[in-house]
Amino acid sequence: MAKAKVAVIKTTPKTVLRDHVRLCELAGIDKALDKSATTILKDNISWHFPFPGANTTPWQMEGTILGLQKAGLRDISCVQNKTVVTNAFKGEDLNNYVPLFKKYRIPVLYNFKDEDMKWVEYRPKAKMHVLPMIFPEGIHIPDYFFGKNIVHLPTVKCHIYTTTTGAMKNAFGGLLNTKRHYTHSWIHRTLVDLLAIQKEIHSGVFAIMDGTTAGNGPGPRTMFPVVKDYILASDDQVAIDAVAAKMMGFDPMTLEYIRVAHDDKLGVGDPRDIEIVGDDPAQVARESWGFSVGDNGASMVGDLIWFGPLKNFQKLLMHTPLVNVFIFGSEAYHDYYRWPLKDKRTFENWKRDTHWGRLFSAYERGESEKVIEPVATA
Repeated sequence: MAKAKVAVIKTTPKTVLRDHVRLCELAGIDKALDKSATTILKDNISWHFPFPGANTTPWQMEGTILGLQKAGLRDISCVQNKTVVTNAFKGEDLNNYVPLFKKYRIPVLYNFKDEDMKWVEYRPKAKMHVLPMIFPEGIHIPDYFFGKNIVHLPTVKCHIYTTTTGAMKNAFGGLLNTKRHYTHSWIHRTLVDLLAIQKEIHSGVFAIMDGTTAGNGPGPRTMFPVVKDYILASDDQVAIDAVAAKMMGFDPMTLEYIRVAHDDKLGVGDPRDIEIVGDDPAQVARESWGFSVGDNGASMVGDLIWFGPLKNFQKLLMHTPLVNVFIFGSEAYHDYYRWPLKDKRTFENWKRDTHWGRLFSAYERGESEKVIEPVATA
C-alpha cells in the first residue's frame, strides 16, 4: 500500500485561519476534491452545548471555507443531522456557525428534512461487514450526497465506544438515519462499511481535524479539555484518525475500526506508512499525550446494552417504543445534570483561562476579526 499523507500544523489564535489555508494546501486538497462538484461541509456537533473539544470549532469552520475557496472550490454547502441527544439548530447556533454561514453565503441543509433530501436505498459495490445484517430492509442514505465532495470537520477526542473518534466516525450522522443506534454493538465495522460507501458515492473525501483543544476522557461529550494547539488534514480518513490516535497516546492498529479499514485497503492505519508533513513532523511523531477513555454514567448503561449482558435484549429495548426511556435518560443526564452542574463551569473556565476559549468568546461577540489575521483567498 502506498504511503498516506497527513498534514499537521501547530497553530495560534492569531494565525489560525491562515494556517488552515496552508494546511489544506499541504494535504493536497486541490487534488483530492473535484472542482466541478458541490462540496459538502459535514461538521461535528457531538453536543449542542459548546463544550470544548466536543464540536467543530468556529475557526475550523471558517478556515476550511477559506481553504476551499483558495483551492478554487466555491460551490459549498453544509449538511446537518440530528441525533437522539443533540439538536442541530441549537448546536449550530451555540457553536457560532450561523454567522459564518451568513458571512460566506453557505446554504445549510438538513438530512432529516424531506424538502432538503430524500433517503434512498443504496446497494454498495464493496463487500459489507455488518450493515446488511443490521438493516435487512436495505441500507438507506441521503440522495443529496451522491456525486458531491465531502469535507469532514471532526475534533481530536476520545470516544466511549470506539476509544478515539474522528474522520471515519464523522460520516455516521450524515449517512445513517436516526436508527443508527442499532449499529452500536458493531460500531467499529459499521464505520468501515460507511467509509467504503463514501468512496463509492462521493467525488472526493477530505478531513480537517481540530486539535486546538483536544478531548480526554469519556467522549464524545463529557470530557476533560486539554489545549494542544494542533490542526490536521488529509484525504485519507484512516490515516488522519491513526495520526490523531497516536498523538493521543493510543496504538492505532489496536483500534478495530482503523485496523479493519487498513486491512480492507480503504486507507492507511499503520503509522510507519504515513508521511506527516508540516512545520515539525518529527515532533508530531513524538507526541503521546497519555489520554484514556474511562466511563461516565451514560457510558456504563450503554456498555450493558451494546456489549454486556443486555445485548441479547436489544430488539426489545432499542427497536420498540422502550427506546424512548433511554433517550430521555441520556438527555436528562447530559442536558439537565452534566451541563448545568458540571460541564458549563468547565466551558466558562476554558473561555476565561485559555487562548482558544478567548477566541471562542470573540466569535460569540462577532469580533473574531480583531484577533485573527485576515486571509486573502482570491
